[in-house]
Amino acid sequence: MGANSAISRKRVVTEAANLLYNGLEKEYKQAKMKAAKTFGLRYMPTNVEVVMELDRIADEIEGPARQERLVIMRKEALRIMRILQKYDPLLTGSVWRGTIYHGSDLDIIVHYEDPKEVLKTLEHTDLKVLKAEWVNVTVIGKKRASFHIDAESPIREQVEVIVRSPEEACLKEKCDIYGDEITGLRIDDLKKVLKESPTQRFVPF
Repeated sequence: MGANSAISRKRVVTEAANLLYNGLEKEYKQAKMKAAKTFGLRYMPTNVEVVMELDRIADEIEGPARQERLVIMRKEALRIMRILQKYDPLLTGSVWRGTIYHGSDLDIIVHYEDPKEVLKTLEHTDLKVLKAEWVNVTVIGKKRASFHIDAESPIREQVEVIVRSPEEACLKEKCDIYGDEITGLRIDDLKKVLKESPTQRFVPF
């Protein structure tokens, strides 16, 4: 790879990361495609390249406040998961990973046969439910429906609770960004992290 080519490819990575950081794109694929088009290149960086650059940008812009917010978000996640304790909640996403940035939200997965009951549980708390709907996604070539509940916490953090069927609880899911298995944190796991290492990261490198 020539020096000019390497520089051009680095620009694509940085542009894609900036698009995600600034909320101009929400999905990695779209961000990479738009970035490549901007520079007239066919080069498509890996998700890992983009997420590492996104992490660097977030650190550069947000500084120590980034880690302080991570601890706050993890404490808020624990509070919400205790509300959902009956449904065996699992914390995933950037709050689990420890890689949050200013646009990050709380991602919690539960498995239960009646999504409306989970919704009703949340409606009787201090969370402000903003939207609730069924969403279809394709995982390993198979279509899967899940119930998504978007809410806002009292400290103005955005929360997404995903309700899946109990039959899917044993399924292993691969992360399309890092390529590893999404294990997340249960209530006891999160309590331990907050006690022993509140800013701990869960990334494969």
